[in-house]
Amino acid sequence: MLFLNEKDIKQAISMKDAINAIDKAYDIYASNQFKMPTRTQVVDDKNTLLLMPCLTEESIATKLVTLFPENTTHPTLHGLIILNSSETGEIKAIMDGTFVTGFRTGAIGGSATRHLAHDDASKLAIIGTGVQGLYQAVSACTERPITDIYLYNRSPEKIRDFKNTLRRWIGHSIQLHDASTSEEAVKEAHIIITATTSSTPVLPDDPNLLKGKLTIGIGSFQPSMREFPEALYKISEHIFIDSDDVREESGDIKDPLEHDWINETDVETMSTYLTSPRRNVDKGKNIIFKSTGMALFDSVVANLIYQKAIEKKAGHTFNL
Repeated sequence: MLFLNEKDIKQAISMKDAINAIDKAYDIYASNQFKMPTRTQVVDDKNTLLLMPCLTEESIATKLVTLFPENTTHPTLHGLIILNSSETGEIKAIMDGTFVTGFRTGAIGGSATRHLAHDDASKLAIIGTGVQGLYQAVSACTERPITDIYLYNRSPEKIRDFKNTLRRWIGHSIQLHDASTSEEAVKEAHIIITATTSSTPVLPDDPNLLKGKLTIGIGSFQPSMREFPEALYKISEHIFIDSDDVREESGDIKDPLEHDWINETDVETMSTYLTSPRRNVDKGKNIIFKSTGMALFDSVVANLIYQKAIEKKAGHTFNL
């Protein structure tokens, strides 16, 4: 059995590898070659315990994760992933689910950027400078020639540490800008990524500031959470989601459907888009991508991490 911590996983795979794995997961989702129950959520006030199992032909993965959004001296997310053989059921690996969750969620945004952003998109806005915002920035820089990143957080004192950490991933050639408002952050951006657990919209309700952009929503994963304003739906040409469950799991899709700002036919899964004969999606128009994640992503990415770790002799072997 292999134990893989954050350092081992970074040695094993790159962000590009993880984005490729997300695209593979979309293929599996489209072919229905997996078994994945609806995630178990145990909510205690603002805190959440999630249990996310998934079986594919190649592996079985189970993730246990806690989300405590008001943590100040500890990370808001803690997790563990157990990877089992799909042939024998034996435990192949135990890995740092906290890092894998952030990294694969970054890769989900990276896949959306790969397939939906304009090819020469160079200006990025990150709303929410936590762990999720970090890996969203890394993935966007992996897929597009980003020159400027505009950063906004409701707690601006957190931006400095975020920038220092981000520099270790992307170097010093990309300009990082502190924004005092979300309006300032999105004004020049070609790609907007929201990575908060807010219950109220974190983007300006102004169509003039949002038009002609790709907007990626990562943070809201419960019906009570919403990051997008009403104006965004009224100007968007395409709305993509990472799984059918998003319609019920996130207030960013559930609320607009209930208020008739959008129709069911306006919403399409990324797997359908990527595996169907390609339509001409105008990347100069407004596009929304909304993710709540799913255990299938964890299973495919965790299995890739394990395979790469074996190849590169990363991690630590132990017996229970």
